[in-house]
Amino acid sequence: MNRRYFLMGTAAAAGQLAVKGLASPNDTIRIGCVGVRGQGRAHLSHYMAMQNVEVAAICDIDESILNSRLKMVEDKTGKRPAAYTDIRKMLEDKNIDVASIATPNHSHTLQTIWSLQAGKDVYVEKPCSHDLFESRQIVAAQKKYNKLVQHGTNSRSGPAVREAIQQINDGLIGEVYMARGLCFKWRDTIGRAPVEPVPPGVHYDLWLGPAPVHAFTRNRFHYNWHWFWDYGNGDLGNQGIHEMDICRWGLGVKYPTRISAMGGHFMFDDDQETPNTLTAMFEFYEGGKQKHLVFEVRHWISNHEAGIDADRKNDPNTVGNIFYGSKGYLAVEWYEQYRSWLGKDQEPGPSKHEAGNNWANFIEALRARDASKLNAPIEEGALSANLVHMANISYRLKRSLTFDPDTFSFVGDAEANAMMKRHYRTPFVVPDNV
Repeated sequence: MNRRYFLMGTAAAAGQLAVKGLASPNDTIRIGCVGVRGQGRAHLSHYMAMQNVEVAAICDIDESILNSRLKMVEDKTGKRPAAYTDIRKMLEDKNIDVASIATPNHSHTLQTIWSLQAGKDVYVEKPCSHDLFESRQIVAAQKKYNKLVQHGTNSRSGPAVREAIQQINDGLIGEVYMARGLCFKWRDTIGRAPVEPVPPGVHYDLWLGPAPVHAFTRNRFHYNWHWFWDYGNGDLGNQGIHEMDICRWGLGVKYPTRISAMGGHFMFDDDQETPNTLTAMFEFYEGGKQKHLVFEVRHWISNHEAGIDADRKNDPNTVGNIFYGSKGYLAVEWYEQYRSWLGKDQEPGPSKHEAGNNWANFIEALRARDASKLNAPIEEGALSANLVHMANISYRLKRSLTFDPDTFSFVGDAEANAMMKRHYRTPFVVPDNV
């Protein structure tokens, strides 16, 4: 690895900060999409559907995926984007305005910081960080380089979910004392995958990035990386981060004082390291009020609580939120619908079904050069990601934790504090000073 790509060079970084402003709605915003196999394909599709937005570059460490997506964009737009396997090379292009990142979790923070140092605005997938240290660093980098960073918690741009939060704030269900996040997704076993040679065209060292070197297996690569601690955060940090964000948003809280999580990896004997069943509880005490957040992950057969997903024919999943207040309760389903029930007789209250577009909101904010227009700013994403990381630390240590927001540390628990930051593989290091 050429160290200059990591450091970006002081002179180069300074030059990149002079990236052109977007003077009018007619200016073309040029996007570089990074990591395009799964969710990254959605990034491509959304940008291609927008006026005066160009997918100017695609970066992926798997050349077969890269070539497929290049063809997809060319067939749709008539123009073939530039191709890269190393994001650092892509970031040298001064004509690219935005890095849109959908790589595995363990690379999100570092690639965002690199992009900010290169003068790019950033859309980064959830969760924005792999640990608590990275949550602080990604926010610090955004503030230092003064660029726009949108977090991929799509529900923040959903009209129905936004109305639900407003209804909660306006007192529809009274004084809210508890929120539940539900992530009941049908997940079959991943089995056991043998060590094998790295497939042709896969730049495995770049894929590993900050993570320790491990022999290649199919289970540690496409998608199933979610279930290994070196790269993912389990379903709590995969699907669950969306519902965790809605829980915290609706409760109007930031940092918990107590955290307790327990669960396990049930039913299957396979390669998965993260739990497939987890119950996490958080206690908040802010503004003189005590509030609770309960989050549940289940991987197999489950019920449709509060009617969530019950209308979806043959859908085994239940993914959403339930808020409980003194006058009733309110359920949010995925990113697009809410319903409410009021009083002791649980009479139906207000409801709405309408999805939104987090990418469109990002582009709107870019054109205005106004971070206040972002529906999912990185500060909010980092706060919600912190809850994922705290719960996972509690689960892995098999004990409850007490957190002090003022010192940003676990009280009297050196082992938990040591897990706030992982060891990095040179040169893929998130810096202490961004």
